[in-house]
Amino acid sequence: MGKDYYDILGIKKDASEDDIKKAYRKQALRYHPDKNKSPGAEDKFKEIAEAYDVLSDPKKKDIYDRFGEEGLKGGGPAGGGGGGGGPGNFSYTFQGDPHVIFSEFFGGRNPFEQFFGGRNGGMDEDMDTDDAFARFGMGGGGGFPRSFSSNMGGFGGHSSVVKKQQDPPVVHSLRVSLEEVLSGCMKKMKISRKRLNPDGRTLRKEEKILEVQIKKGWKEGTKITFPKEGDETPTNIPADVVFVLKDKPHAVFKRDNSDIVYTAKISLRDALCGCTVNAPTLEGRVVTVTSTDVVQPGMKRRISGEGLPYPKRPDRRGDLIVEYEVKFPERLSQSARDTIAQVLPRS
Repeated sequence: MGKDYYDILGIKKDASEDDIKKAYRKQALRYHPDKNKSPGAEDKFKEIAEAYDVLSDPKKKDIYDRFGEEGLKGGGPAGGGGGGGGPGNFSYTFQGDPHVIFSEFFGGRNPFEQFFGGRNGGMDEDMDTDDAFARFGMGGGGGFPRSFSSNMGGFGGHSSVVKKQQDPPVVHSLRVSLEEVLSGCMKKMKISRKRLNPDGRTLRKEEKILEVQIKKGWKEGTKITFPKEGDETPTNIPADVVFVLKDKPHAVFKRDNSDIVYTAKISLRDALCGCTVNAPTLEGRVVTVTSTDVVQPGMKRRISGEGLPYPKRPDRRGDLIVEYEVKFPERLSQSARDTIAQVLPRS
C-alpha cells in the first residue's frame, strides 16, 4: 500500500488545481519546523512537499492516479492489463528540498513574519491557516491581490519562481613581501568579469580595479573578500572574489609567524673561539650579535622587537632570530690535525 498524497494534503481525489494549492498552503504552514516544534513535524513537512510536488504536476498526477505510488516510482506494472498500459519507463523519486519548495511557493522563507508580523509571526497557535489568509482576500482558495502576486514573483506554485544561486567564490593568491607585511600597503588588483547590461539579459565584459588593504603583520593565509564582484548573469548571484595572502620568498629571511629568521654562516673556528655576527634587519639596519661561548649545533640568538608586527597588536613586534650554521672545512693539513688533536678533548 503506497502513500495517499490526497490524504496527506487533506483533499479528495477530484480536487481542483486551486484546491491542491490551497491545501498545500494550509498544511505547509501548519507543519513548518519553524512553526511546529512537535516530534515528526519535519518528516510531515517533507511528506507534504512531496505530495504537492506530485499532485501539482499534471504528468505525475496522471500516473499516480492510474497506478498509485508504486507505478509512479517505477515499481508498478510496465504495461498491459484491463486498465490500460502502465507508466512504461517513467520513474519518479522525490529529491527536492521541502524548504526550497516552501520558499518558492511563498516567495520567502518566513511568511509568518512577512505576512502576520506578531508573536511567533503573529499567528495564534490554534488559528486555522485559511482564516489567516482570508485577511488578504485569500479565503475560499482565492489568490493574493495583484500587487502581492507581482511583488512575490508568482505565489501559486514553485515552478513559476527561479531561485538564484550564488556562484562559488573565485579565489586568487596575493603574494606580499615581508617588507610589505612590516609596514602595510595597498595593492591594486585588476579583475575581468561579465556584468549584466541594463536590459537584464545581455552581458558585457568589463575590468575593475579592486584595492586590497594589506594591514601590518597579516599572516599568510589571511583572506580578503570582495562580495559579489564575480561574473553576473540573468540566472546567478555573482561570486565573491577572495584574495588569499601568500608570502613571497625572501632572499635573506624566513618567516615564523611574527618572527623572522636570519641564518648566520660562521666558520668552525668562530664557532669554537667566539665570533661577532652583523645581522641585517627588515628596515635595512644592522644588529651586532656577539657570542663568546662555543656555538653549539642548532644554537639560536633572539633579538627582541626586530620581527614583524603582531596582527592584533601592530604596535608590538615579534623577534629577529639568528640561527647559526657552522661551515666545516673540506680538508685539513696534517699539522692542523695534530694541533687540534692536542687542544681539543676527546669527549
